[in-house]
Amino acid sequence: MNISQVSSASGLPAKTIRYYEDIGLIRPARSANGYRAFSEQDTHKLAFLSRARSLGFSIEDCRTLLALWEDRSRASGDVRKLATDHLAEIDRKLAELSEMRDTLAHLVQCCAGDDRPDCPIIDSLAKS
Repeated sequence: MNISQVSSASGLPAKTIRYYEDIGLIRPARSANGYRAFSEQDTHKLAFLSRARSLGFSIEDCRTLLALWEDRSRASGDVRKLATDHLAEIDRKLAELSEMRDTLAHLVQCCAGDDRPDCPIIDSLAKS
């Protein structure tokens, strides 16, 4: 398959596929004229990477997950540990976002939103 075909099959843009090749996540074969020749296995890897990225896994986590996927003697505990760590990071970010939302909602509620220049939102942002 060429890059446009594997792009359609995997749902990833060609630019992303080229990037994944550049960083060594995939290694498609090259034909005599230098064009990429993607296999079905490459398509499966790209779809796998797409799903992992859609769950927010980092590139390095994806590299590890891909290696675990290809290793039939892997321990599922290794996969679970990686996913558990990622879940904890998501929970941390959600808590941080919730705190940010609460702070901003309070500032918006305190702001009169009228023609006067005084504004608690600006005042809060200007604090050192």
